[in-house]
Amino acid sequence: MTSREPVSVGGRRLELSNLEKVLYPSVGFTKADVIDYYSRIAPALLPHLKGRALTLKRYPNGVASGYFYEKRCPPGRPPWIRTEAVYSERRRGPIDYCLADDLPSLVWVANLADLELHTSLSKAGHPDRPTMVVFDLDPGPPADVMACAQVALRLRELLDGLGLRSFPKTSGSKGLQVYVPLNEPHVGYEATKSFAHAVALILEREQPRAVVAKMARSLRSGRVFVDWSQNDRHKTTVCVYSLRAMERPTVSTPVTWEEVESAVTRGSPKSLAFEAAQVQARVKRQGDLFAPVEALRQKLPRLHQASGVD
Repeated sequence: MTSREPVSVGGRRLELSNLEKVLYPSVGFTKADVIDYYSRIAPALLPHLKGRALTLKRYPNGVASGYFYEKRCPPGRPPWIRTEAVYSERRRGPIDYCLADDLPSLVWVANLADLELHTSLSKAGHPDRPTMVVFDLDPGPPADVMACAQVALRLRELLDGLGLRSFPKTSGSKGLQVYVPLNEPHVGYEATKSFAHAVALILEREQPRAVVAKMARSLRSGRVFVDWSQNDRHKTTVCVYSLRAMERPTVSTPVTWEEVESAVTRGSPKSLAFEAAQVQARVKRQGDLFAPVEALRQKLPRLHQASGVD
């Protein structure tokens, strides 16, 4: 029998269910712990969710069991859950996505065992206008997060040379991600994807034994794949501060460039791995390191500036 507990969150009535269910078996992290984490991290997290179509990645029986993605906002949702219709060429019609713009909505999706929050790089109201560029650094074993950190530092140098500030975060899994905020209303995915591809090719050309920009998985062994293809209207990336469905409740965590440098200097991959409680403490101490990604306005350089072609 399903246990239910009525609660009031931000003036909204909710029924939370199966709070005692263990979703991370290796550490006994329960659904109640998941909801508690998202509730506590909400002040830092919600600005990054606001207005973005949310793809749910649900683990109803925990990380050791199956999961499913859910783009269309589930039926039976409370009437106050906001949705946004985003047209899908593949489905030849609109999809009503959930928006988690406030604490009650965030708690509601957490209660669905939506452990991971995956968002678009654009706002739902303007799905063709990315607000940022992302470089997803994915290590092919035996390469690891340390290899990603080295590539990230070179990527920062390259972006600095183009007059662009960039912001790193851990994936919460095995790699790193580097974000370039734009918040420029006149840029589209064709431009951001081409730019990211050109930058990835520069990195591959400079370090062909360490970096790969081609999509073929057979080429990734022992190298860091600089995934430029995420800059696409049809793709999502894991949101900053999202839990990940790993053995332990790791989090996609914003870090400083100084922390990345220190990790490389010390050869310390553990210094770039954070769990829920650590992230809460970091935010309390440092604030939201990723706040500029939603606010900083930067112009995307012309392609030839990134590719080195005159």
